[in-house]
Amino acid sequence: MIQFKNVAKKYDQQYALHSLDIAFEPGRTTVLIGPSGCGKSTILRMIIGLIQPESGAVFFEGTRVASEVVLSLRRKMGYVIQEGGLFPNLTARGNMALMARYLGWAHDRIETRIGELTELTQFPVDGLDRFPAQLSGGQRQRVSLMRALMLDPDVLLLDEPLGALDPMIRADLQVDLKRIFRTLQKTVVLVTHDMGEAAFFGDVIFLLRNGRVVQQGSLDALVKTPADPFVTRFINAQRSHLESVQGGDA
Repeated sequence: MIQFKNVAKKYDQQYALHSLDIAFEPGRTTVLIGPSGCGKSTILRMIIGLIQPESGAVFFEGTRVASEVVLSLRRKMGYVIQEGGLFPNLTARGNMALMARYLGWAHDRIETRIGELTELTQFPVDGLDRFPAQLSGGQRQRVSLMRALMLDPDVLLLDEPLGALDPMIRADLQVDLKRIFRTLQKTVVLVTHDMGEAAFFGDVIFLLRNGRVVQQGSLDALVKTPADPFVTRFINAQRSHLESVQGGDA
């Protein structure tokens, strides 16, 4: 569904991505993980066309992500950022309906879709007419997710969506997100810095370092057959997170 072909990107003469060749399979959850500055968020922003590569090309469903087609392609993508990115002057309902209204959806169609998403995400109906400042952190992230899903996109992109939440709310929302991913069976690309979270969500994990993919595969493969000493060091540094996730699964 998504392909990077020999993609390079730099900021102020510093490369964020080096000749990247990767592909994201449809219907699976791919997790991008690695230390800060390794290129995770840059990959997401390139998929949605917010930034362009210095060289190489990004393809979405066979179409090159370029300025002349990026607006139409974005309607096939849902994008969730850390802390939600909601418009503070719009209610939860207004944030969710913004793009649908721009595209001319009928009122009944919008309300039907909001009802579907409210049920899917278990968001309280009485919260739809509240402003973001009147919602909890977890509720704001649910609204951001519903907004991203409003147009029924082909792919869902999430950039550390749970990073700003306290541990208990984060744990509850992780369970709900995984249920939602399984229910919708959409292609998901999720960025995180937490290996436990990567293990919980990921069908495939891409571990990055300095703009390159060091290893991709399942958590089991990364643990048992590391491609580089960095893989083992990174996993060991987050061992407590992994043990808590594995213990919860057991």
